[in-house]
Amino acid sequence: MTQSRLDLAFPDGHPGGEVLVIGARAADPLTSLDPARTRILQGHFPDHQGLSARGWRVGPAVEGGFDLVLLFLPRAKAAARAAIADAAGRLQPGAALWIDGQKTDGVDAILRELRALAPVDEVHSKAHGKIFRATIPEGDWLPENWKAARAEVAPGFVTGPGVFSADGIDPGSALLAAHLPERMPTRVVDLGAGWGWLSAQVLARPGVEQLHLVEADHASLELARRNLDDLRLHFHWADARDFRLPDPVNGVVMNPPFHEGRQADPKLGAAFIATAARLLTGAGRLWMVANRHLPYETVLAQHFGQVHEIGGDNRFKVIEATAAGKGQAGRPSNPAKPTMRRRR
Repeated sequence: MTQSRLDLAFPDGHPGGEVLVIGARAADPLTSLDPARTRILQGHFPDHQGLSARGWRVGPAVEGGFDLVLLFLPRAKAAARAAIADAAGRLQPGAALWIDGQKTDGVDAILRELRALAPVDEVHSKAHGKIFRATIPEGDWLPENWKAARAEVAPGFVTGPGVFSADGIDPGSALLAAHLPERMPTRVVDLGAGWGWLSAQVLARPGVEQLHLVEADHASLELARRNLDDLRLHFHWADARDFRLPDPVNGVVMNPPFHEGRQADPKLGAAFIATAARLLTGAGRLWMVANRHLPYETVLAQHFGQVHEIGGDNRFKVIEATAAGKGQAGRPSNPAKPTMRRRR
């Protein structure tokens, strides 16, 4: 969202009353709004922290009704529809729901759909996106399939709109689970745990005494709490890139993200690798899966003394890394000869 689109929607500044903003990112310009009369709903931990640092009242869950809602459209259509249904449920008939989105995130399709369901006006186009106003009608005006619904995608596991791999078990995670050792270390961290399926595979192996689930998406973490019931579990709503524990662990598993929005960004996975190395004891081990084309070998060699590819296919590679042989500065003791090799 650009400030110019917000200025087009609210040329006189704060529109009046209590405003709820859904989905604002950490750097979004919101200067048209009054912080004293605005709440922000944001469940992505880095954005939540960034908005909070700027002085906004922000939370992963927000209760109560509002006079107006401004929704930043998520990219996934199911998530967008569910967010609109959530926003509409917080408003009285006649209130305004403003929706902002990029063309690449499907704002034009949502605009067409809403025009068939509710009065829509104040459509403004700017910077490859649109912002528009829908007036909430009387009655139950949204189709039932727009409302957020949990789906059981594996026995005992439910997901929701907009979470990673909402339609089923991620194939990369399934491949990683198939290559975990028969016995796991005692203290394990699942970095980017999602809705908990990979953590369940870790718990199913003997040896685990503690398992820490680290997830930046609040909705995913709440699903993991629902999907898993075990006294060994510890849940952390946090950014895996700077996550820390008081004491080191001896195992890390992860299927790190590599997209920031639509843009591929291998630096995300590299940051996960650095966190894993920081969390592990000297004899600890990392197990990770990544898309085969991602260039993680160099960063792995910087943080781990021994790195092996232990499985994979044409899409994914499964890697095991240990800190053994790592120098004091977090680099292998012989950096000119990293031990990355593929086991067959």
